[in-house]
Amino acid sequence: MPSTVQVNQNILEMEYAVRGPIPQRAAKLKEEGKNIIFCNIGNPQALGQKPLSFSRQVISLIEEPAKIARERAIKELFEESPASPLREEDFISEEILSLSEKVLAKTGKGVGAYTESKGYFFVREAIAEFINRRDGFAPASDLAASPEQIFLTDGASDAAKRVLDLLIAKKTDGVMIPIPQYPLYSASIKMFGGVQVNYYPDEEHDWALKRNALENAYTKATQEGTKIKAIVVINPGNPTGAILDVKSVHEVIAFAKAHGLAIIADEVYQENLYGGEFVSFAKALGEEKDVPLFSLHSISKGFYGECGHRGGYLEVRNPPRIEGAEMGFIDLLLKQASVSLCANSIGQVMTYLMVSPPEKEGGVHQKFIAEKEKVLSDLYEKATMVRAAFKKMDGMEVFGKTGAMYFFPRLSKLPEGTDDFDYCMALLEETGLCTVNGSGFGLKNHLRIAFLPSKEQLAEVLPRWIAFHNRYVNR
Repeated sequence: MPSTVQVNQNILEMEYAVRGPIPQRAAKLKEEGKNIIFCNIGNPQALGQKPLSFSRQVISLIEEPAKIARERAIKELFEESPASPLREEDFISEEILSLSEKVLAKTGKGVGAYTESKGYFFVREAIAEFINRRDGFAPASDLAASPEQIFLTDGASDAAKRVLDLLIAKKTDGVMIPIPQYPLYSASIKMFGGVQVNYYPDEEHDWALKRNALENAYTKATQEGTKIKAIVVINPGNPTGAILDVKSVHEVIAFAKAHGLAIIADEVYQENLYGGEFVSFAKALGEEKDVPLFSLHSISKGFYGECGHRGGYLEVRNPPRIEGAEMGFIDLLLKQASVSLCANSIGQVMTYLMVSPPEKEGGVHQKFIAEKEKVLSDLYEKATMVRAAFKKMDGMEVFGKTGAMYFFPRLSKLPEGTDDFDYCMALLEETGLCTVNGSGFGLKNHLRIAFLPSKEQLAEVLPRWIAFHNRYVNR
């Protein structure tokens, strides 16, 4: 019989609802042959979203560089013919071929080799240019992003965990997180041995962040002996989908400055706005030098949806000084990153393509824009279908503008003796729709649904959800 071993109790106790009991039951039902629609996680391509041609063509060529010369040779020999359906535009364009050569040259030895621990410099340089364009920072100004303060990571989750791992030094160190929150944060704080400090956005006022709610959470935690080190803000929100207004962003910055906190700004849904306005924390911070800011972005969301390629970045502004050490915080982040050698190279290149889309007029640009607009318009149409269905469900309320990829409706009417977990499990069993109960995000009597299935799937399942819901809550 194998011997027993003591393990990290924090990992034993941490929870991650989006992969928890309901999705696990859904996977079991799928094995048994039941048709399951997985709306428990923001995984767009798993639910049919097509990858963008631009990025996938470049990746295919840098993975197998010999294809570049072969593609050119075939194009040279090709002649259009009535006997063949092939046309000149069916081949990879010269713009893509040239870009792929440029990327390969900048990698040095191709994508099979380790990169710098911070990531390819040319990618970090492109990210800095992207941030400057997005936020209106002049390249030579004090506000301009620096490639040396950018780290490439295996998705934004990796970036968040790196920062939390460094900030949580003692078991009394706390991090403020919004409730409801993405379980990455509660699980990571638990794993690193810190204290989770909850604060509550105002649900009925578009999930706005108000100073008194932040102060109340801070005061309560400090009175209990917690030393709060940072505040996490997710904008647009996960699980709520809410888009923070400018006032809320500035409230957080003023609060962080007043209490000497760092801000962890999770901004991976900044392209999922559907007519809303995104204001980055970097832009709102401006010339403020007293507030450390850690900003996260990823290729997994937006209109790319490249979750499996695990690409993202961390940008640092106003890095804090390290107590009792001469080493700078950026150097410490580099030391930490060096242990894992580097983020995966394909994810790094995907991140480069995300921040450097084709801008030149022509076929590549036009196709990119068409595909981008198709993804975003489809997402909004699907969100509209789901929001309309809520209006037909007794006691179902949803607040805030449409953003990100989720709704987080309130279940205002549940039968006595039941909770949101019971509801979501029964919904799965009867309709095959896999959601996550709100308690898994810290707020009971809610659920989260990702509006990612195809319009055809939604048209088929939403009437069944409406019927299930009204029967369940009125039994």
